[in-house]
Amino acid sequence: MPTYLDTILTAHRAAAAADGRELDELVAAAQQEPPARGFRDALTAAPGLAVIAEIKRRSPSAGDLAPDLEPDVLAKAYADGGATCLSVLTDAEFFGGSVADLSAARASSGVPVLRKDFTVSAADVCDARLIGADAVLLIVAALDDAELRRFLELAADVGIDALVEVHDQPELDRALAAGATLVGVNQRDLSTFRVDHERAERLAAAIPAGVAKVAESGIRGGEDVRRAAGAGYDAVLVGETLVTAADPTAAVRELLACS
Repeated sequence: MPTYLDTILTAHRAAAAADGRELDELVAAAQQEPPARGFRDALTAAPGLAVIAEIKRRSPSAGDLAPDLEPDVLAKAYADGGATCLSVLTDAEFFGGSVADLSAARASSGVPVLRKDFTVSAADVCDARLIGADAVLLIVAALDDAELRRFLELAADVGIDALVEVHDQPELDRALAAGATLVGVNQRDLSTFRVDHERAERLAAAIPAGVAKVAESGIRGGEDVRRAAGAGYDAVLVGETLVTAADPTAAVRELLACS
């Protein structure tokens, strides 16, 4: 049976195959964009554990979370609470996101923004830069080694950071071999969408000094934040807990207070 990830990647690779744009033109256009806000630098410069606050309307596993959210209002609330960076879902079919969500969030917050989507082509990397993102997501489970290395190099060429997402030791080894300097450990299995709350702790020691570390998924409250900080992470990426909070500003502050 197809997994969540299989289904999503099939749709994204079909869209990429139908994209007739010239890559050279996309790269040239992306390189002409104004300088990005440094996503990785912001995380490593933050005092204590940084919070990457996520904007998403729904997910395949949880269904609707906040389908009527206003991205500009929520982004500003996150920033007011002390979020160092934002993550914005732009996948429309499976997560209800859009490019407009990212643009509005970046404009209102003033902080660096990750385009949270399923990057499967070089055009996707360029598009992240062209829509104003400061970082692009590269999921190791979705890419072969050649794609991973090529997209990392392209991200650098067009002036944005790349958050390279891993789920286990073999994926981490692949990410490091490709040259990743910003690694996210996703505690959610993208095949089943189940969360393993100890995965980030297990992998932390294998991430070398000099590589920025982000713990993703399953961050529910103070205890999860303290565990991530104790394991040496630079940041936590928090989605459902914040997007469903009655007071997102206070919710971010509460997480930061535990770090």
